[in-house]
Amino acid sequence: MRKAWLLLMVGIVSILVLAGCGTKSQEDVTAALGKKVEEMKSYESNAKMTLQTGAEPQVYEVQIGHKKPTYYRVNLKNAQKDQSQIIIRNDEGVFVLTPALNKSFRFHSEWPQNSSQAYLYESLVNDIKNDPDATFKATEEHYVYETKTNYQNNKLLPTQEITLNKSDLTPVSVKVMDPDKKPLVLVEFSDFKFDASFDEDAFDVKKNMAGAQMGLPTSGQVSEEDEMVFNVLVPNDIPAGSEIKEQKEVTTENGKRVVTTFVGERSFTLVQEKARYSDVATSSFVSGEPVDLGFTVGALTENTLTWNYEGMDFTIASEDLSQDEMMMVARSVQGAAVK
Repeated sequence: MRKAWLLLMVGIVSILVLAGCGTKSQEDVTAALGKKVEEMKSYESNAKMTLQTGAEPQVYEVQIGHKKPTYYRVNLKNAQKDQSQIIIRNDEGVFVLTPALNKSFRFHSEWPQNSSQAYLYESLVNDIKNDPDATFKATEEHYVYETKTNYQNNKLLPTQEITLNKSDLTPVSVKVMDPDKKPLVLVEFSDFKFDASFDEDAFDVKKNMAGAQMGLPTSGQVSEEDEMVFNVLVPNDIPAGSEIKEQKEVTTENGKRVVTTFVGERSFTLVQEKARYSDVATSSFVSGEPVDLGFTVGALTENTLTWNYEGMDFTIASEDLSQDEMMMVARSVQGAAVK
């Protein structure tokens, strides 16, 4: 009888030990993620990004390619609005391509190392590793972290929830949240492949521009009817104490420009005009840092933020707004047509 009890206890202890061996701690998983990033040579993935920052949700297809050490290609496309941009990083620098305008813009920047990027794997892992207060839970199929973000110029999106597959540590989804834990950006990965193979010119600016322009109209000319369309937009979100003082039209050699002036505790100016197609492919140097506005990539300096959206060029200029506030205003301009 005593022997039977002893065998039973040994069996129970063995089961508990084996069960413990199958449960990984937060430290174990974080270390495994660091090792995965260190050992991988490249990856490519596809994702859907949904933005809740405007009047209505905006959905974008995102194609991501990365080859160590510093080659990147991110294609952001809104199929419904035919809005497409490509971010390239290669040995020559960081480029933002706008195929519909036949233009590319070059930055001297450390992107993407200088801030969080919800669709880049190594950025997510770095945010996990660098947050000593990150929370962690394991479900049947997933590991789920909640961490601080590292948006250099954006305190409006301070936290993110990162979900990973247990089986291979590939990303499942990322929710970037506001201070009230409301998800404003959702990235859902449909596939993810480590150690992907790329063509020799996969990160070449000219090659990517030509490839993206296939299927676009062969001419950048727009119809007279389209030329007449000029939906003036204003932001949905502005700092408290600010209001519109005036909105005036200015005629330039390239057409109409609309200047909207906001006054109050946080004064600023919003300029909007038609973007012009370039008959010859152009590449211009842009001062400032490329910043992800979700629906497009902008150029941010201390006092200005410029971006292109749906064939329009926008600029915010202010001595009063912080960079966070300029980005908040810009994100909300995409929604509200007023005339």
